[in-house]
Amino acid sequence: MERRFACTACGKCCYGLLPLTLDDALAHAGRFPLGVMLTPVRPGHKSFDLTLRLGSAVRLPNRRQIAVRISPVSYLPPTLACPELAADGLCAIHRDKPVRCRTMPFFAARDERDQSALLIPRSGWACDVSAAAPVVYRDGAIVARDDFETEARAMRDQAPILRAYADTLVATVPGVVEKLTAAAAKPVGGELLVGFSTLLRRLDTVDRAEIAALQVPVLADVAARTGSDPGFAAFTGQYRTWEQEMARLARRGGIGT
Repeated sequence: MERRFACTACGKCCYGLLPLTLDDALAHAGRFPLGVMLTPVRPGHKSFDLTLRLGSAVRLPNRRQIAVRISPVSYLPPTLACPELAADGLCAIHRDKPVRCRTMPFFAARDERDQSALLIPRSGWACDVSAAAPVVYRDGAIVARDDFETEARAMRDQAPILRAYADTLVATVPGVVEKLTAAAAKPVGGELLVGFSTLLRRLDTVDRAEIAALQVPVLADVAARTGSDPGFAAFTGQYRTWEQEMARLARRGGIGT
C-alpha cells in the first residue's frame, strides 16, 4: 500500500494544541503558552507498547495497567492560530520551527505502522494527496524519514525525565489517578492537562526562573486574547492560573532552585 502527501502551506494545521518535545518547549518558551498533556493509552492499542517505552505505566484502581503518554504542549483553543502563523499563512519561524511541525503529518508518538490515518486531510485542509504528490508512506513504513527519526530520537532521549516526572505526579498529587482513569474510560480516549510549571520545577539543569519569566507575558497575552470570548473561558482560566504559577516560579531563582 502506498500513500501520497504534500504540504501546500495552507496553514490549516497551525491551529490549536501542538505537542512539543521537551527541548522545543524550553526553546520556544517565549512564544507558546505551555502545558503538559498526559494521555492514557489502553492495552491493545497499536501504540500501547511504544507509549510504555516513551512514557509511564500507571496502575488503575481496578488493577488494570495503562500506558501514559507525557507531552509538553503549546496549549491553544482549536480555532486559535499558532502565534507564529504569519498573515500570508506561512510560518514566521520556519527555519527554527519545532520538530513536531517538521514531522507533520507523521507523529513519532505513534507506531510507524499506525501512521496511515494521519495522511487523510481534515475537513478544510488543502493537503495534496493527489497522484501528483510524492509517495511518503509505503507498506507501513515512512519513505523520507529524517524528521520522523529526529522526533523519535528526541522522544527517546526525554523519556527518563518525563517518566520520572509523571511517576511523581501520580504518586503525590491527589486526583491524578482518578482523572487518568476517567480519561482512559472515554470511548475515544481523553487527556489530563496540567501546568508546565509542574514539570519545570523538576528540571534541575534548566534556569527555571528564566523560562518562567519568558512564559509570564506569553500567558498574559493569550489570556487577554481569549478573555472576551465566553467559548474560551476554560482556556482563559488555565492561562491565568498558569501565569500566576510561573510568576511565583520566576521570583524563586535560577538553576536548581
